Amino acid sequence: MLFVLSAVLFSVLVSVVLKLFPRWGVDTTQAVAWNYLVAAVLCWFMLAPPLQSLRSTQAPWAALLTLTAVLPSLFLVLGAAVRRAGIVRTDVAQRLSLLLSLIAAFTVFGERAGALKLAGLALGLIAVAAMLVRPAGGAQRGAVWALLTVWLGFALVDVMLKLIAQAGTPFAASLQLAFVLAFLGMMAVLGWRHARGRSRMNTRSLLAGLLLGALNFGNIVCYVQAHRALPDSPAVVFATMNIGVVVLGTLVGVAAFGEKTGRWNRVGIVLAVIAIGLVALA
Repeated sequence: MLFVLSAVLFSVLVSVVLKLFPRWGVDTTQAVAWNYLVAAVLCWFMLAPPLQSLRSTQAPWAALLTLTAVLPSLFLVLGAAVRRAGIVRTDVAQRLSLLLSLIAAFTVFGERAGALKLAGLALGLIAVAAMLVRPAGGAQRGAVWALLTVWLGFALVDVMLKLIAQAGTPFAASLQLAFVLAFLGMMAVLGWRHARGRSRMNTRSLLAGLLLGALNFGNIVCYVQAHRALPDSPAVVFATMNIGVVVLGTLVGVAAFGEKTGRWNRVGIVLAVIAIGLVALA
């Protein structure tokens, strides 16, 4: 259970540092780029990815390249969502992406739709709508679109990972490839921005990116280790992780940053917790 709680903490801390980047004078795009360098190095040394699996003719390159493109883009949107909508609503939107993954499981992967899953799906969709309601004085322009993109984006990542797993590509190998290519892609973006005089590389953003990368990878590796430590209790890991992030994210957003939540937002948080619980029970 320590691994699950650590994954929850790392996940919320990622949102916290993204929220603090403007206060620290950090260029989020630069930080996200360096984040992937750290993640790639840590993945190589800690997970020892079997890269030979990528040479297989069955390697799902369409899903792998889609994952590579989505990950850095989604990270930038996540930063915008945290700034505009707050940690509370962003973390709930991120965790409720499981609803779209559930729909994909029914329609694409042939999973059976049981009563509990359908009930969780229905409550979760209501929770999403409730979280999109703007609290009085609490959200900035563009918050709804940022939240919807986070919701859709994390579901897309989950579907790509399922397709990659179905093809037999090891999780660590797919992560290593995604991290390396994401870093190279982000460096190309930074090079273009620098050439156009739109930004200059700076040490503060580099250090912030190293911190972000360590937290991001810590979240991933702790979640993986939690499933390995509790192989017979995947529902416990799933529920504790997702509900834990919703609850802790809410506490941190309200207590540490004074984020405002309206009546509908609070209803959405409760419904999100219930929805996740129902899906886990199923």
